[in-house]
Amino acid sequence: MPEQFAAQSPNDLPDLPTVLSMTGLEFIAGIRDGTIAGPPIATVMNTYIHEVEKGRVAFRGTPEFQHFNPMGGVHGGWYGTILDSAMACAVATILPKGSIYTTLEYKVNLTRALKPGALVECIGIVQHSGRSTAVAQGTIIGVEDGKLYGTGSTTCIIMQP
Repeated sequence: MPEQFAAQSPNDLPDLPTVLSMTGLEFIAGIRDGTIAGPPIATVMNTYIHEVEKGRVAFRGTPEFQHFNPMGGVHGGWYGTILDSAMACAVATILPKGSIYTTLEYKVNLTRALKPGALVECIGIVQHSGRSTAVAQGTIIGVEDGKLYGTGSTTCIIMQP
């Protein structure tokens, strides 16, 4: 199986007709399996897709020095980004061919500080899916210590272009 990779230019990303030709589950699994380029933000944030199933996606990631805030802790945006990625990709896995999605809004709760170099797993799970919106929740759990580091919720819009 090929290794996951992030797009290095806009030309590496699949075009809209390609995306629309797949179910959301096929699309997200393709990124996980390395047959489709992932988004460049995965490299910036040091995250990757770990598991994919219908209605559930797990990301893993490790915050490092480049993710620090001015006070020397992991920036809240790192938590938000991995949560948004996992929750929104979970929503993607329920989409039929011909549909796309994007985040309408999300909320993040930080429950404890992450240490740089700590591997975490962020799990997004779909709670509700309708014709035009879907709702998902997410958790960030330490892989080594099993502790809860953050939670989130999202609403995504579902579109048929």
